[in-house]
Amino acid sequence: MSEQTAASAAPRKKLKPSQIVTFIFGMVVVVLIFTVAIPKFADYGDVWDAMKTLTPIEFWSLMAVMIFNLYTYWLANQAGLIGMTIGQSAVMTQTSTTVANTLPAGGAVAVGMTAAMLNSWGFTAGEITLFVGVTGIWNIFAKLGMPMIALVLLVLTGHTDPALMSAAAIGAVFLVGAIVLLVLVFRSEEMARKIGDWLGRVLSSVKKPFGKQPVEGMGERTVKFRRETIILTKRRWFMLTWTTLLSQIALFFVLLLCLRHMSVADAQIPAVEIFAVYTFSRLLSAIPITPGGVGVIDLGYIAGLSAFDTPEKAQIVAAVLIFRVLTYGIQIPLGAFTYVYWRRKKSWLRDTPPPGSIAAELEASRGDADAAPEASLA
Repeated sequence: MSEQTAASAAPRKKLKPSQIVTFIFGMVVVVLIFTVAIPKFADYGDVWDAMKTLTPIEFWSLMAVMIFNLYTYWLANQAGLIGMTIGQSAVMTQTSTTVANTLPAGGAVAVGMTAAMLNSWGFTAGEITLFVGVTGIWNIFAKLGMPMIALVLLVLTGHTDPALMSAAAIGAVFLVGAIVLLVLVFRSEEMARKIGDWLGRVLSSVKKPFGKQPVEGMGERTVKFRRETIILTKRRWFMLTWTTLLSQIALFFVLLLCLRHMSVADAQIPAVEIFAVYTFSRLLSAIPITPGGVGVIDLGYIAGLSAFDTPEKAQIVAAVLIFRVLTYGIQIPLGAFTYVYWRRKKSWLRDTPPPGSIAAELEASRGDADAAPEASLA
C-alpha cells in the first residue's frame, strides 16, 4: 500500500453540530468539576504540598508501573487481531486512545483511525470489524465483571460498606444481563438474527426523534459477527481473557501505588475497598459525558475514596490526579508521536493480508484447493 493510499484511508468525516455542542458541554462539565467540585474535597495548595512529598524512588516506581500498564493494553489489543505485531498494536492503541481522549466525538473518530491504520497494514474490513467488536466485548465484560469480583472480596474480608456493596451489585446485575444476551446470540444463527433485528429496532426508535435514518440489516450483521467471532475466539479466547484482565489489574495497581505513595495507608483505606471504588469508577468510563471521561472519572475516584472516614483528603486528591496524569494525560503526547510514526513507517504498509492473519490463511487454503486438481492430473 502506498503512502498516499494510507493517508487517504485516514478518517475525514466532518463534525456535526450536535457533536460540537456535546463536546462543548463536556468541556464545561470538566471545568466545573475541577474548579467547583474537586476543591470541595481539598484545597489545591494542600494537594500540591502532598505531591511534593513524592521521593525519587517513588517517582520512578510510578514510571515503571505506568509503562507496564501501557504494555498490557498493547498485549490485549494484539490478542484481538491475529497477525498484528506488538509494535503495530502499540502504535494503533496509543494513537486511537489519544484521538478518543481529545477530539469531539472522539470515540467514533478513534474507530475510524483504527480502521485506517489496520487497513494500511493489509488487514481486511472483516478482520477490522471483528477486532473492534471482540475487543469491545471483552472490555465490557471486564468492566462489568470486576465489580462482581469486588463484591465477593468485600464479603470475604468483612468490608460490607453499603455504598460499595450497592455499586458492586449493580455491576453484577449488568454483567448477568450481558452474559445472557451474548449466550443467546451464540446459541444459533436464527437467534442471533432475531436479537440483531430487535437491537436494530431499539436503536432506530432512539434515533427517530433526532431525525436519523433507521438502522437496517442489523440482524444479518449480527449473524456475520457471530460466525467471525467464533473463529477468532476458538483460537484466541484464552489470550484475550488473560490479557484483558491483566490490563485491568495493572491499571488498578497504578492507582493503589499512587495512594500508598501519597501516604494513604492500608489501615485508612484497605486495598479491597480501593479496588471496589476502582471497579465502580471504571463503569463511569462507559458514559461518554466528556472525552476520555476526564473530570467525571476523577471525581468518581475522589468521591468514592473520600467517603471513608479518613482525614487524608488532600493526599487522596493528589493520588488520584497523579494516577490520571499517568494513565490519561501521558496518552496524549504519546499518541501524537505514534501517529507521526505510523505515517512514516513505510515498511509496515501492505496491499495483501499480513502473514498469519485469518485473511492470509483463507487465501492460502483457497490456493491449496485450486492446486489440488492440478496435482491429481499430474
